[in-house]
Amino acid sequence: MKNNSVGYVVALIILVLALIANSALYKVNEGEQVIITKFGEPIGEPITEAGLKFKIPIIHEVNRFEKRILEWDGIANEMPTKDKTYIIVDTYARWRIADSLLFLQKLRDERSAQSRLSDILGSETRNTIAKNELIEVIRTTKDRQVTVVEELIEADKTGSVGKLVPIHNGRGVLEAEILAKSREKLAEFGIELLDIRFKRINYNQLVSRDIFTRMISERQQIAERFRSEGAGEAAKILGNMERDLLEIRSKAYRQVEIVKGDADAEATEIYAKAYNQSPQSSAFYEFVKTMEIYPELLNKDSTVILSTDSDLFQFLKQAEPKAAEE
Repeated sequence: MKNNSVGYVVALIILVLALIANSALYKVNEGEQVIITKFGEPIGEPITEAGLKFKIPIIHEVNRFEKRILEWDGIANEMPTKDKTYIIVDTYARWRIADSLLFLQKLRDERSAQSRLSDILGSETRNTIAKNELIEVIRTTKDRQVTVVEELIEADKTGSVGKLVPIHNGRGVLEAEILAKSREKLAEFGIELLDIRFKRINYNQLVSRDIFTRMISERQQIAERFRSEGAGEAAKILGNMERDLLEIRSKAYRQVEIVKGDADAEATEIYAKAYNQSPQSSAFYEFVKTMEIYPELLNKDSTVILSTDSDLFQFLKQAEPKAAEE
């Protein structure tokens, strides 16, 4: 029995020593930094090197903080520019815990740090936006060429198409200003602000509607000028076409009359030659021409009063004796 009791005691002592050793050892990972506190008060310097460390069980408490770069993603807020244009600005930032001891004393944890970042970065962003025109916020310092169709430039009455308003600072300078002012304030909390950027900048609904309305009006003016110039060009083309058509018709009529004149002259010449060949030919020619006149002169709607001695009826008078003899 005595041996069994000694064995239980030894086992109990070993278990207690194991528990104490386990609670006295802690591990620091590569991406961590640790502050040891004694009853809530920090003791010693921050531990930044990875490895297995020792502490006094129960009395000492391990407070772990990230040593790597952390992110902050702000909430999109509406704010006015210097020219009283309301825009919605969405920002993001990168930061890290530079002084873990100061960070522990002022903020305790990352949740409180995120809240303080939102307050400071949001305030500085609003102040910077309010001091600058809208064009300074949405454009960078780098000049970019805008390709515009030459016809569109010519049709623009305002002369603003394809021309960018000059800027003095630009978005990059504004971001640097917010970074500098915010970094100074956050250093008091053991935070090093590495960078801050505008993620998205949008107009609010009222401003967007006004801008779209103005854009539509400008494009409609340009389109109306295109239509007006097109209508003038069409009228010019139609006028030239009518003029060319009249000229073609005039030349064709002139050519027809020339051909007809030449044909009549040639026919008259042929008739004259036939008439002068013999008395019989001249009599036949006279007879044919007279017969050609009768259908045109004498029809059911004609009323003609002529003397019986008229040359027009000479062939009819010659035919009367023959008809009587028969």
